[in-house]
Amino acid sequence: MTIAAVLALVAAQLFGLPLPLWVVLTAVIVTQMSVGRSLKATGDYLLGTIGGSIYGGAVAILIPHETELALLAVLVIAIAPLALLAAVRPNMNVVPITAIIVLLLPGMTHTSPLDSAIYRVLEVGLGAIVGLLVSFIVLPSSAHRQMRQGAARILDLMSRALVALVAGLRRGLDDDELHRLQDGIGQGLADLDTTGAEAERERRARLSSEADTGPLRRTLLRLRHDLVMVGRAAHTPLPEPMQARLAPRLDDIALTASTYLRACSASLLAHQGPPPIEAFERALEAYDLEVDAVRAEGLTRTLPGDAAERFFAIGFALEQMHQNLRDLARVVTEWSASVDDEKSG
Repeated sequence: MTIAAVLALVAAQLFGLPLPLWVVLTAVIVTQMSVGRSLKATGDYLLGTIGGSIYGGAVAILIPHETELALLAVLVIAIAPLALLAAVRPNMNVVPITAIIVLLLPGMTHTSPLDSAIYRVLEVGLGAIVGLLVSFIVLPSSAHRQMRQGAARILDLMSRALVALVAGLRRGLDDDELHRLQDGIGQGLADLDTTGAEAERERRARLSSEADTGPLRRTLLRLRHDLVMVGRAAHTPLPEPMQARLAPRLDDIALTASTYLRACSASLLAHQGPPPIEAFERALEAYDLEVDAVRAEGLTRTLPGDAAERFFAIGFALEQMHQNLRDLARVVTEWSASVDDEKSG
């Protein structure tokens, strides 16, 4: 941002623009944390500036406002519809601001409304160009790289949460504990959606050749749903007869799945293929065999309705997790292959 601001001021002085302030502000605004976010900020800011300049200039030219009362009326006419637009489309919040500048600035600088609108567009356009160039050249940050880092953090959170949730099947977890385990994952996924949209913008602009972010985001969301199902079952501990038979198997599943999630996190950061999943599958197979033995002995017949529902929900959640972990392996492979293709290209 510092470099963008300095270069914007120099550029404004070289081109002789009357108000370098808007060039500098625009350059700082469009210099974002990633190239994809800078592209979005630039597009929104330019579109809002052009729209606000056209509307504000038209109102200023077509409606005389020589007196203070007339100026107040024109200001209402200029701002009211644009404020409604900004409320409906938050990315257009610069539109009413631009209209105000175009409307009021001529009285301070003794220029015409048309000149004010033209200079406003030129100033913002120059600032946007400077900001984009700085984003591309000076310490550029890819949204795909941020996507990898964010996904890796979520996988680490999931690995820890899974162990805690399975442990809760022994003693039960209250709502506060469940929220504490799940909230960080939910917020991380929300942030990842924003980063993913920026990464896709980079892909459309051909600034990145990495994998599509959609499959990774969807797989992480499904894994989060699996954890939610396990958490619901862990709200109340398993009955004592079930705990003695199934708890060791569930602990093995939690350990192997947690290890696998952490290994996938490391693979994403290291641009490598997925780790082997066989240890988790063996633990799941052992659990299924123990469940079959428990059912054959008739232990499930004496369970109350809600306990039986939680018991079968655990099995369903683990089967879904198995499928989603295999999907995760496929996605990690795709992200590794995309980097290899980029390097070879």
